[in-house]
Amino acid sequence: MQILALIPARGGSKGIPGKNLRLLAGKPLVAHAIEQAEQSTVVSRIIVSTDDIGIAEAAKKAGAEVPFMRPRELAEDNTPTLPVVRHALQWLMQHEKYRPDVVVLLQPTSPLRRAEHIDQGVRLLLETKADSVVSLCEAEHSPYWMKVLDEKGKVKPFIESEDEYPRRQDLPIVYRLNGAIYATWCNIIAEKNKMLGDDIRALVMTREDSVDIDDEIDFLLAELLLVKRRQEGEKCK
Repeated sequence: MQILALIPARGGSKGIPGKNLRLLAGKPLVAHAIEQAEQSTVVSRIIVSTDDIGIAEAAKKAGAEVPFMRPRELAEDNTPTLPVVRHALQWLMQHEKYRPDVVVLLQPTSPLRRAEHIDQGVRLLLETKADSVVSLCEAEHSPYWMKVLDEKGKVKPFIESEDEYPRRQDLPIVYRLNGAIYATWCNIIAEKNKMLGDDIRALVMTREDSVDIDDEIDFLLAELLLVKRRQEGEKCK
């Protein structure tokens, strides 16, 4: 069983320039994803897909393979994930005759993800024989308490419901995609031209492990949590 960890890390980033090379807890952001994949017990290969020479060098130094450079047209701000994954799989087949059974997408922007999350996600995929597994965490803000404004500025509920939820404890539990793990059988991608199949299972992670770096505040939060994790690990030794 060949499990490919694919880490997409393009060079351009308008929100945080140079994001994937920026140091977080002493390492480039992309190196955290590589380290997590290296510590996984199920991953067969680790490949970084990038259009940036600097990221490619940092990825190789961290232990990943960079067998190709991603075309510029697949590294734009609005480039979807699917064509990036398809390009990687097609390149590996055409140039190496290598076709993994499962691809696990590990975005660098989830540095609090742990190796055991990767293992759990892949095992869930194999054991359930589902099409795909995605990681989720409990939503910080419930959509049942969210509001929208009409054309007159009047406040209305985002979700129309006959039920009332006066206390947070009464709200239905809802989850959000945290972007940390997407695991899919490669034949799903090839045959259905979709990143995720119809039967999708959930790997639920804690909110602390689900930090998704999108702005400076996220970077600061991730740094604090990684330092805290490191200190707790040292205490346990």
